[in-house]
This record gives sequence, C-alpha cells and structure tokens, in this order.
Amino acid sequence: MKLSVIMPVYNRERYVGSALRSLLRQRDAADLDIIVIDDGSTDGSAEVVRSIMDENSCIRLFRQSNMGVTRTRNTGLGLLLPETKLVSFLDSDDISPAGRFRNDLAFFETDPSLDLTYSCMTLVDHLDDATLEPAADSHSITVRGIHLSAGVFTRRLVERIGGFDTDFNQAEDTDYLLRIFESGPNYVMPDTVALYYRRHPGNMTKEADVQSREFMRAVFKSMKRREADPSLRPIEGIFDLRPLADWRFL
Repeated sequence: MKLSVIMPVYNRERYVGSALRSLLRQRDAADLDIIVIDDGSTDGSAEVVRSIMDENSCIRLFRQSNMGVTRTRNTGLGLLLPETKLVSFLDSDDISPAGRFRNDLAFFETDPSLDLTYSCMTLVDHLDDATLEPAADSHSITVRGIHLSAGVFTRRLVERIGGFDTDFNQAEDTDYLLRIFESGPNYVMPDTVALYYRRHPGNMTKEADVQSREFMRAVFKSMKRREADPSLRPIEGIFDLRPLADWRFL
C-alpha cells in the first residue's frame, strides 16, 4: 500500500535532512511517497531536500510563499497521489523511529476495515543526528500525546474528515485529531513509538500562552460540535494528558 508522508518545512535547514533520512530507512517496510512542502523558507532547507532527492525518487519537493503550517498541511493533502492508500505526517525537526511503519502498517494488512492506528510519541531534548536515536545524555518521556505523526490514516478517512481548519495558526493538529476521533473511526492504539519529538529553542509550541489558548479553543470547538450533534463520539481516554511541567527538558 502506498503511504504518503506529508512534511511541512519552514527554515529547518539544520534538521530536515535527519527527518528525511529517518523516513528513508523504512522503505523496506512501506511504499513511501514523501511530500515535502517548503513554506517560503529563507535558509537552505530546500537545498538540503534537493540534495537527498537526487538519489531518492520517493521524495517530492514543492515550494510556496509563506502561508503558515495549517495551509501548508492542506497543500500536502492536495498533493496525494491517486494510488495513495495511507497518509501520515512528520514535522521537519522530528524523527521517525526505525520500525515505526513496519509495526503499524501490519494492522492495516490484517484488518481492511481499519481507519487508523494511533501510537505513542517520545519527547526528547537531545537527538543524535548520526544514529537518529535519542542521545545517551538525553532526557525523555513517552506518552500517547496529541500529534499528527502518531497516526497513520487511511485515505478514505482523510477524505471524509476534510482539510485542516485554517482558522487555527496553532493547534490545527489538535483540532484535526479531535474531529477524527469524534467521527467514530475504527482504530487501534499500538504501543509503537511513532516519533521522537525534538525539543529545541525553535519549537513553535514553546510559545506557551499561544499554545494554551489555541489548544483550549480546539477543545471548545469540539465540545460545541458534540453538543450540536449527539452522534459524535466522546474523545476521553484517547490522549495521555499527564502534566509534563516537572520534566527538566521542557
């Protein structure tokens, strides 16, 4: 089954090569189509991608003027190949662990009615870009958090849910995942670690006030949708929202 992985990029010259290599090492487990959308980067991000594309035809690079991550994700959805059956995401500063797709794609082979898998994520403060693994001196925690890269979605589910809500500049992923789980999909929650989430000074989510406000707005919109339509499913118990404030690397 063709798996398209959507990767928005904005000024990630330092990290995007590692993100792409972490996907390419899994080509034996998945028929990969890697869609990279450069959202108006002003650094050498596109050049890094092109250098890796030269020997890897499964990477497709598209460039656009800066539109923000929400619209860039929608650009990626509009670039899915006709043969794409499964869709996932990877941010350009994160890492897809070895074996991630082999583990989760097996569920779709077993159950054709499955809509998605939703796995775990490990937050890490120091990744080794040579091994593409957490460094020996890193601090980390593994949770079932709220992150698009934790999911592998069928094409039919993506088409049913529609695009990302462009009313959001942040928490568009939260809103999207809430809409997915409200729809009552057939899903499984493997213990696979689906991504290493790289904590670094440039993380957008370090803007704590904006992050909290946008997250609460996504939750509020979910509540209003479910209030208006009782057929929508509750989402309690899906995400692990343990307080992370005490972790030194945050």
